[in-house]
Parts: sequence; C-alpha cells; structure tokens
Amino acid sequence: MNPAGALALKLVLTPVLVGAASVAGRRWGSAVGGWLIGIPFTSGPIALFLALDPGPRFAQDAALGIMAGAISQACFCLGYAWAAQRWGWVGSLAAAALAFAASTVVLELLVLPALAFFVVIIVVIVVVMFLMPARSASGGGRIDFPRWDIPARMVVATVFVVALTSAAPVLGPRLAGLLAPFPLYASVLAAFGHRIEGREGGVGVVRGLLLGLFAFASFFLGLALLLPAGIGLAFGVAVVAAVAVQVAALVAGRRLGLA
Repeated sequence: MNPAGALALKLVLTPVLVGAASVAGRRWGSAVGGWLIGIPFTSGPIALFLALDPGPRFAQDAALGIMAGAISQACFCLGYAWAAQRWGWVGSLAAAALAFAASTVVLELLVLPALAFFVVIIVVIVVVMFLMPARSASGGGRIDFPRWDIPARMVVATVFVVALTSAAPVLGPRLAGLLAPFPLYASVLAAFGHRIEGREGGVGVVRGLLLGLFAFASFFLGLALLLPAGIGLAFGVAVVAAVAVQVAALVAGRRLGLA
C-alpha cells in the first residue's frame, strides 16, 4: 500500500473508530470501548494491500510480525494497569510504553513457526489477565462528560496517526514495523478515560483491549497460515475467525467480570 493510501485510510478510520469506541464505552463501560478497538480495523486493510502489492509472501511475513505484536500490547496493558494504581494517566502511559518497548526488544530474539507463536501469544494474554490488578470499587456516581470530550479524542488520535505516519520514512522500515502494533487508539482512550473518569476509567480500556487481543491474534494467524493458498481464502477465514473469537471473548469476559 502506498504511503498516501495508508494515510488516507487512517485519516478516515481513526476518528470514526475512536468516536465509536468512546460512545460504546460511555454506554456499556470503558472495557467495551477497549474491546472494540482490539479489532484490526486498520492493520487488517493494510495487510490486504500488502498482499496485493508486493504480494502474498511479503504479507505473510508481515502478518506473523504483527501477530507477535499482541504480546507487546498485552505487556502495555499490564504496565498501564499497575502504574495507574499509583500514578496519573501520564505516568501510566509512560510505564505502558516502556513495557511495550521492552517486550518488542525481546520478541526480536524469538523466532517460532506461526502456530507455535500463536500458542505462546494466547498463553501470555491469559497470564497477563490473571496478573492484572483487582478491579477497584467505583463511587457509582453519574459522570458529566464535557461536550468537547469525544471530539477531542478523535482529533488527538488523528494527529498522532498523522505524526507517526509522517515520521515513518525517518524511522526506517524496521523501527516503523516494530512500532506498528503500538496500541495508539487504546492510549488515547485510556488517557481520556483516566483523566475524566478516574483510574478505573483508564484501566477499563486496557482490560477490554486484552480481551480483543484474542481476535487480533486469530486474524493474523489465519493470514500467516493461508495467504500462500490465496488472498481471498486467507482473508475470508481470518475475518470469520476474528469475529467469532471477538464475540466469544466479550461474552466470556462479561461472565468473568473482565468487561
């Protein structure tokens, strides 16, 4: 996918996705908003363009790398949640970003086949879910959100996306690729939720993102395994698997009190 096309895709999807996740979070809880942004709305279409040009083999390698990024995202969630027990949203985001970076460095040293890597990813996500801090008691009072809240989230997220996309040529393909799975949308939602709703508002977002990572990993596993057999088959199976896993994760998470 050419840079202009990727930027246009993100400029359209970013405000829509962040706005929808924010509205969902207000109605059903911040965890649902985090769960929603776990769906690969942007990385999925970009993988499709990569499969069309330069080709399925290239996209297969990219899918495996992006799938591995689910581990870094899980570490991000754990870092944010524990840091939020003591610090505000700035310190929590800094700790989460550090956890993401450290995990990414370690992942660079780990080379496994797709299925083995998927098993490792699922184990890591489950372990991180058990390591998350206990849900804090909320006051239960009604929160009066400022009218600028959702528009501000959309603007901030879009500005960040444009800045990172513009910096990609300077960063180089390797570093840009390592940063690609960084949970930018979750960062924006968690920061705003933390600031306005308190600690649990931000932590709720990363709890939801954790649930969404099962579907994220499933989607890219389908691509990593099936792209050589055909682009249509690979994306068809990946989408069906991701939707099924995403719904199942939300249902299970709500029954377990995780969302």
